[in-house]
Amino acid sequence: DIDECENDFYNGGCVHECINIPGNYRCTCYDGFMLAHDGHNCLDVDECLDNNGGCQQICVNTMGSYECQCKEGFFLSDNQHTCIHRSIEGMNCMNKDHGCAHICRETPKGGVACECRPGFELAKNQKDCKLTCNYGNGGCQHTCDDTDTGPVCGCHQKYALHSDGRTCIEKDEAAIESSEYNATSVADVDKRVKRRLLMETCAVNNGGCDRTCKDTATGVRCSCPVGFTLQPDGKTCKDIDECLVNNGGCDHFCRNTVGSFECSCQKGYKLLTDERTCQDIDECSFERTCDHTCINYPGSFECLCHKGYTLYGLTHCGDIDECSISNGSCDFGCLNTMGSYECVCPPGKKLHWNKKDCVEVVKCLPNAKPAPKAQLICSKTGGIESCFLSCQSNTLFVPDSENSYTLSCGVPMQHGKAQPRRNSTLPSCSDSLAPPIKQKARFKIKDAKCHLRPRSKEKTKDSGKQAVSDNCQVTFVNLKCDSSKKKRRGRKSPSKEVSHITAEFEVEMKSEEVSDTCNIDCVRKRMEQKLQTAIKTLRKSINKQQFYIQFSGTEYEVAQKPAKATEGHEACSTGQVLQDGKCVTCSTGTFYSGEHNQCVPCSPGTYQDTEGQLTCEPCPSNDGQGVAGARNVSECGGKLNLIIKALGQCSPGHYSSDGFKPCTVCPLGTYQPEPGRTLCFPCGGGLVTKYEGAVSFQDCETKVHCSPGHYYNSTTHRCIRCPVGTYQPEFGQNYCITCPGNTSTDFDGSTNVTHCKNQHCGGELGDYTGYIESPNYPGDYPANVECIWNINPPPKRRILIVVPEIFLPIEDECGDVLVMRKSASPTSITTYETCQTYERPIAFTSRSRKLWIQFKSNEGNSGKGFQVPYVTYDEDYQQLIEDIVRDGRLYASENHQEILKDKKLIKALFDVLAHPQNYFKYTAQESKEMFPRSFIKLLRSKVSRFLRPYK
Repeated sequence: DIDECENDFYNGGCVHECINIPGNYRCTCYDGFMLAHDGHNCLDVDECLDNNGGCQQICVNTMGSYECQCKEGFFLSDNQHTCIHRSIEGMNCMNKDHGCAHICRETPKGGVACECRPGFELAKNQKDCKLTCNYGNGGCQHTCDDTDTGPVCGCHQKYALHSDGRTCIEKDEAAIESSEYNATSVADVDKRVKRRLLMETCAVNNGGCDRTCKDTATGVRCSCPVGFTLQPDGKTCKDIDECLVNNGGCDHFCRNTVGSFECSCQKGYKLLTDERTCQDIDECSFERTCDHTCINYPGSFECLCHKGYTLYGLTHCGDIDECSISNGSCDFGCLNTMGSYECVCPPGKKLHWNKKDCVEVVKCLPNAKPAPKAQLICSKTGGIESCFLSCQSNTLFVPDSENSYTLSCGVPMQHGKAQPRRNSTLPSCSDSLAPPIKQKARFKIKDAKCHLRPRSKEKTKDSGKQAVSDNCQVTFVNLKCDSSKKKRRGRKSPSKEVSHITAEFEVEMKSEEVSDTCNIDCVRKRMEQKLQTAIKTLRKSINKQQFYIQFSGTEYEVAQKPAKATEGHEACSTGQVLQDGKCVTCSTGTFYSGEHNQCVPCSPGTYQDTEGQLTCEPCPSNDGQGVAGARNVSECGGKLNLIIKALGQCSPGHYSSDGFKPCTVCPLGTYQPEPGRTLCFPCGGGLVTKYEGAVSFQDCETKVHCSPGHYYNSTTHRCIRCPVGTYQPEFGQNYCITCPGNTSTDFDGSTNVTHCKNQHCGGELGDYTGYIESPNYPGDYPANVECIWNINPPPKRRILIVVPEIFLPIEDECGDVLVMRKSASPTSITTYETCQTYERPIAFTSRSRKLWIQFKSNEGNSGKGFQVPYVTYDEDYQQLIEDIVRDGRLYASENHQEILKDKKLIKALFDVLAHPQNYFKYTAQESKEMFPRSFIKLLRSKVSRFLRPYK
């Protein structure tokens, strides 16, 4: 390969940059220029043609760049694009005659201090700004050299400089200018020779030296400061480009400056205080980075959401409404819950094991052994009645709140509303004569809380029991225990804890109990009396705090008096254990053992499909075989059976009565996307599928093909745009997905979850520190939104604000605006106003004691927006703070700009500004490691000057 770029003088014919590529080369141009048609020359880009260059009012194009200007009565704001209405009163920056060429800053004494935009230097008169080669190539078309008098332009060897001193024209057009230039060069040489012949002295014109001059016996000797080198003429100093050697020692980027250089880092890295090394920014260490899980990568990070949630706005997690996605693939009804969802069935049907389909309720399993019934056993010891309920199967424990819970035991004969949505072990077939006997009772326990806790062992004594009633076999029991503080009327006694227990009982009538002497009605009466007697005894035992419930061999107290409750001092509620200092609910496949206070795996022959339960359910086969820790009925048969069942499930596009093989293929006009199902979904509207065994609605031969952002209506056979608040990323679907959490879309017809945005914003902000954040940040903010914040600091405090960066779409009419002023009145003192993207950070103090802040977006716009931190500080420091934030050096260095964008550093600075005593939280070493030397130096000089009067 020939390197066409090798000759620096000719540079492959490129006037700016030449890049060699295998077998060829290409020319590129600096920012603000574009490649000419010949592929070598570079021409100026007129930025003003594109959206007026982002200028709110007037845009003026210049060679290699452009600048914004304002109409009469306005002045250019700090972002150099938008204009703020100008007052003609007062001798400060709001006065139209402040005289600054670029940026005007008010000084503490009421005067003005001028600053320049990047790429310019402040002139000696402290008002005008001198252009350098760092801005728009110094206004030169080809090459630019900085001199004391300003940029000097040059041209590529094929070109010559036009008489305007900026533009380059081809040589044949400039032969005359070229010869004049040569003559000038000869004259310069003659002058230098004549000067040497005369005896020079430092007293006259600094001996002709650029910088330092020293008289010696042989004449003057010129020298240059650090960062410059003396040229062959012995007079001129030229800047050393430190970046040419070993990249200046910089890890990532090196930028040469006059007399020095600057290192900077790639996005996602920060420069350490040695000002050379780049370190990855651990975004996950910041507050509020991700809603759920944050993973840090070199130079970036990623947010992940828990199962059942999806990401929106780049870092936020919202609940997925699975029911909006093909009804959650449920056979009948779908109920969305936070982080999950449940399929529900109509009366008379129950959920299949796949948790999606509804199957007829089978009252019993012919081959199964009888499921153990719940037993209510009461006894009398020393004149005190005590009862305990033994729960053998079909138990469900639901802690409703800290002081209330619901407990069910057994299977109700008729499914009522109170029946929990969960799979229950089927009873064996036995002759049930008539509807069950149902009774409801309400009990009161004074001065006790509803805490289900294991009964202490010393209280459990079996001796001297005298049976009060036979064991009462109960088909179904539902207990609700609720504690609440009740105040007694008209008495001064303090409020006491009162616990209410509501109990529902169902008792089944058996055919074997009917005889010639006692028919069905007689049996029912007997059973009712027996249940009533049991409830009376139960009431007495509850009054004496002698009612217990038995799960897996452990007896639990239904409610406890405060003295008892503190004995064990349980760290976690029942059903939970302490892990790494956090209370964790016992998972499926395990049960909570109160005796051992730990989660115990279900023994073989039992299973548990619900979290936080107190016992495991017996498997239908009840033979005690299977795998330990079974999480549902299908795992009851052990791992081998589970594998066989998994392999034997019907594949997508097929179904069977139980979801297992042998399977039937989905007929034409139906489809099934999931395995192990008992049905296929119809296409609807008389549509047919392309083939049997279809696995998606997309296999249905619709009349029209719907694009993303639409869904197919099978009734009208049309594509309907997804309504606001929903989206659809795929072609040919028959549903739209509801936006996660509390988000919505700007328009209908959305195609992606990224279009879902949180609308919430505004409010009263904190007294000391906080954030002004566009809604849905860091995702794009919604269109047509208005947010209003108020910062009202405590007395004798002022407000400091840092805008690290702000992203608003460029628009002529200034559609999206962030404004900060004293009050809602448009004429009140304005501190900040912008409607443009500005990536260069800026800090400023509020021009009023309190701030009214408004952000408004129009109906068509959206952008990343902003996250603006603020702090209120003691007004005694007002002069010092303003001195710092109005010093151009705070923003001139790229490293200083990065400090203002560094969330951790700003948080530390604001923490100390809000509460100066917090300074002592940070060691001297920590402070040194936080900030670059140049930043510390800048602050130290200002702080010492501020404190000098007190020395």
